[in-house]
Amino acid sequence: MLDTIIGALLPIVITLLLGVLAGWHKDFNIEQATILNQMVMLYALPLTLFSSMVLIPKEQLVSDWGLFFLICIAMIGGFLGVFLISRIVFKQDLGSAALQALAISGPAVPFVGVPVLGYLFGIESAVAIAISSIIMNLFQVPVSLVLLSISTLSESNKNNFYKHILNALRQPVVWAPLLALVFIVFNIQFPTSINDSLTLLGKATGGVALFASGIVLFAQRVTLNFPVVISVISRNIIIPFIVWLLAMLLQLPHEQTMESVLSMAIPTASITVILAVQYHTAEREMASILFISTTLSIITMGLFIWLLK
Repeated sequence: MLDTIIGALLPIVITLLLGVLAGWHKDFNIEQATILNQMVMLYALPLTLFSSMVLIPKEQLVSDWGLFFLICIAMIGGFLGVFLISRIVFKQDLGSAALQALAISGPAVPFVGVPVLGYLFGIESAVAIAISSIIMNLFQVPVSLVLLSISTLSESNKNNFYKHILNALRQPVVWAPLLALVFIVFNIQFPTSINDSLTLLGKATGGVALFASGIVLFAQRVTLNFPVVISVISRNIIIPFIVWLLAMLLQLPHEQTMESVLSMAIPTASITVILAVQYHTAEREMASILFISTTLSIITMGLFIWLLK
């Protein structure tokens, strides 16, 4: 099992380190990393979101309400809870609080979920992966985009508040999964051949985003300040532990408990760094959280598997 976890997470760490090497060798700078992220946000990521969602059967999403409830609590409740704590208790600005919430409540299930959860639970893991991906794409990312757009408004642009909100909602990364959801709800069959064509560029999302994150990581340097440490502990340990407690309170079957806990024990997603770079907000912290969370998750995920077994 350890080989499976390492096999799933090692490509993330290596791609990040290749980005760091590219920055150190001066092959790429942070401005070029921003351009790479722009390609991901405008084209690669929307394509992969749409193509991965549009083929999900509607029955699959409503087949397991216990799992659906736990993942919703962890990802939606976690996002809102962390955002409010960051704003009210730690007095963070709107953009930083949104990114902090996304980093803690948003696991990289679309990237790491298939090899890890698929190995443990087989085809049943498709439900957890689908639910997690849809919540991230339809709630966490759009809300983060809106909050980041508001936070970057200058005083002279306060009157254009609603215009900026509308612009955020027009981002392909927001409307692409919404369009896919329409296909799912109305049982519209999307041509498989066209969908396969969309995945060609979409498959570049993970690698390019992580490579660009590595460049940012070199430019900003890894930091171990309080927000980073708290974010990593919360993402890797606290969130999955809370899900475990809720599963026991609800007396869910052991298989569902394991699936929900391990889904939420997956490290933070690279979308956090993509948004941080795009909006020039907390770039160093988000890149550090991604690197440390991914590296330590080899230990923390292994620990949860051992405890749940």
